[in-house]
Amino acid sequence: MINNSLYGKSVLGMDSLSAIEIDKILDIASKMKKILISDYKKTSYLRGKSVVNLFFENSTRTRSSFELAGKYLGADVINISKSGSSMTKGESVKDTLLTMAAMEADAVVIRDSSEGSAFFASEIINHHIKMPIVINAGDGAHEHPSQTLLEMLTLKESGVSFKGMKLAVLGDILHSRVARSDIKGFIKMGAKVYLYGPATLVPKEFESMGAVVASSMEEALEGADAVNVLRIQLERAARGFFPTLREYSRLFGLNSERLKLAKKNCKVLHPGPMNRGIEISYDVAYNEKSWIQEEVRNGVAVRMALLYLTMTEGNDLEITD
Repeated sequence: MINNSLYGKSVLGMDSLSAIEIDKILDIASKMKKILISDYKKTSYLRGKSVVNLFFENSTRTRSSFELAGKYLGADVINISKSGSSMTKGESVKDTLLTMAAMEADAVVIRDSSEGSAFFASEIINHHIKMPIVINAGDGAHEHPSQTLLEMLTLKESGVSFKGMKLAVLGDILHSRVARSDIKGFIKMGAKVYLYGPATLVPKEFESMGAVVASSMEEALEGADAVNVLRIQLERAARGFFPTLREYSRLFGLNSERLKLAKKNCKVLHPGPMNRGIEISYDVAYNEKSWIQEEVRNGVAVRMALLYLTMTEGNDLEITD
């Protein structure tokens, strides 16, 4: 029997998780990963439960991994996008959420381009009807907790200890929900987080969250245990934050020469999709220090753990090698 403090709890951001709960998620995710590499992935841990994925913003990795996570655990999974819903006829997000709750969905996984959308979903459902749990799959530039958790699992499996480690986060910090979740999550686990990118995209205000805004690439990468390279979000960022993509690559992109500043066994992460040749060079994206593809695999395991822990009392998990 496990002490499951996450049962019935919505996961809206890294603020909502304690260090003990993060450790529990990573522990269960490691067990779930055994299912992923097995010959038979279908289980019945969430049999009779329903998961609704509300993805109002385009996604490949997050949406697919939540869908597979629910199905591997035996839940009934429904995917709803804005273009395929009654929202094209004028239905509001509020009405869509209330409809899903009225249909007795047990969990709602939501991604939206608006900051605070997951909190909004939680509040709307909570005040009007029996509340399913809500999991934030990315809300604008606010947070993306499951992405940070899968990064943590990847680093843990690679042998990195969070306490005292140095994580360098490079790129478009201003528009990044991943950066904000990384800062909150990794600092909570005892890590030091350094940020670097164009001054227009890395405001000093991030230091109020406990991160270090580095003044140079050297300061950010020197002695780093891991580097998380963020995608230049041209769909969010208005042009004008830096001169050209070529200039960005030359001044702020991670390449093999710059990576030498970090520790010899430094792990390279990227939330995807990658703009190869811009924020990350081709050789770094695919060399032996890159754990990017392992992140994708771990994303399914982490999301399985989140669904399992929030939707069950967590007392029946028996997974053997």
